[in-house]
Amino acid sequence: MSVPGLQLSELPIGQPFSNFTAQDSTPAEPLAEKTYEIAKLREWRFEVAFGATVEVKLLKGSAEIFGTELPIGHKFTFTGTKSAIFTWHGCTLEVRGSPSVEYTSEETPMTAYTNLHFALEKQRGMASESPTMQGPRVMIIGPENAGKTSLVKILTAYAVRQGQKPAVVNLDPKEGVLSLPGTLSATSFSTIMDVEEGFGSSPTSGPSPVPVKLPLVYYYGLETPEGNTKLYRALVSRMAVAVSSRLSEDDQSTPPPSPPSTNEVNTRTPQDRSSGIIIDTPGTISQTPTGYDLLHHAISEFSVTTLVVLGSERLYSDMLRRFEDRPNHQHHPPISIIKLSKSGGCVDRDDAFLRASRERSIREYFFGEPKKRTLSPYTMTVGFDDLNIWRVGEASTLNASLLPIGHDDDEEGGGGGGGQALLAQAECSMLLQHSVAAVLHAEVGDGVHILAESSVMGASVDEQKRYMKILAPMPGRLPPKPLVVSSFPEPTFSLVG
Repeated sequence: MSVPGLQLSELPIGQPFSNFTAQDSTPAEPLAEKTYEIAKLREWRFEVAFGATVEVKLLKGSAEIFGTELPIGHKFTFTGTKSAIFTWHGCTLEVRGSPSVEYTSEETPMTAYTNLHFALEKQRGMASESPTMQGPRVMIIGPENAGKTSLVKILTAYAVRQGQKPAVVNLDPKEGVLSLPGTLSATSFSTIMDVEEGFGSSPTSGPSPVPVKLPLVYYYGLETPEGNTKLYRALVSRMAVAVSSRLSEDDQSTPPPSPPSTNEVNTRTPQDRSSGIIIDTPGTISQTPTGYDLLHHAISEFSVTTLVVLGSERLYSDMLRRFEDRPNHQHHPPISIIKLSKSGGCVDRDDAFLRASRERSIREYFFGEPKKRTLSPYTMTVGFDDLNIWRVGEASTLNASLLPIGHDDDEEGGGGGGGQALLAQAECSMLLQHSVAAVLHAEVGDGVHILAESSVMGASVDEQKRYMKILAPMPGRLPPKPLVVSSFPEPTFSLVG
């Protein structure tokens, strides 16, 4: 692949990032400054385009952004975002810059969201007093752009402020949480969330303004669960086993086996068990019959106890028919189904915005965020013969000729379901140019079901000389591990060779 543009004040090397503006000798114009008085129970909503910057400072009063409280006098910088600041008792904001959209809303669902939090907190209190009771396992479902991820942030931030340590699971490959897009991830939250970055950041070689989180990451490599339902099911099951094992009631026992990963370092405590799980889901999964089956699979695997339906009356009705009268069982607990309204602040994010978000995520993975944390990735050259490349099988394009040699579609490494494979052996070629490759914590001879936490690299390919130029987030030789690639996230062309 090539390397994302630095997005720093220095001139970029090679082709610049599409939104990068080269610096010149002309001094930048000062940002326009405004002061807003926000009345209690109001929400100031704003959007900032990529390439633009808006600075927000709380001057007095109290305010929060997705559940995380803003400190008075601290400046926060936003770019490429659609967000909202809510106040329970009124506040004064100082805003420098010009958001592309800004307004104050009197209608906000924060009261309903807070009531949900207190209901979950009551369940946590009951679980902490009982050695056999688990904390709430909450799954948020709803259509695209209904505010599911925002609600997950709010519930997580409120739980952390109460001293809880909820496990947050992201089952939406379109948007990476503490990881790159195209992955599923889970982590335990016990510290404050990042106001500017949302969930915060995973470990890097640079400093972080808030404590980093240590996610467990699985590589999926497709935009929607329907792209490879067999692989998605397998990853959801593996994720559920790993997360549930860390919420075990027997906190003194040896941790049970789980998929290999170097970042699974969250220590289990009784508080972890009682804090429970908060699960985010993709919007497409609730729109089709295939998606309903995948949703039912995730609910069963994670033993969900509370299902929150956001912004869809039809989906709420369907979930009632499926789960309301389900008998109580040890492995299938009863499910409380809650309907919440979609916030009026939720806006559609077009493809251009989402693609720019993904490109920024990849760039910052290697180079860090401008003016906050500068990283120094490493470039190395490896031969084609030294690599073991696999590609995620896609339901719409996969055929038998792409299956691994010696496998058929009924074997573990194949696919079933009409020839849908988990992974297929791939050759090194120019098709890998500008793509993201995940290094698997597995051995070259292992079966394709062994997928675990991944770190991401970039590569520049020379087919004639049979070598690749690899961009790695850490120094050292490329480990003798399998690599897996796919079509998502899409190739990032704003890179250097």
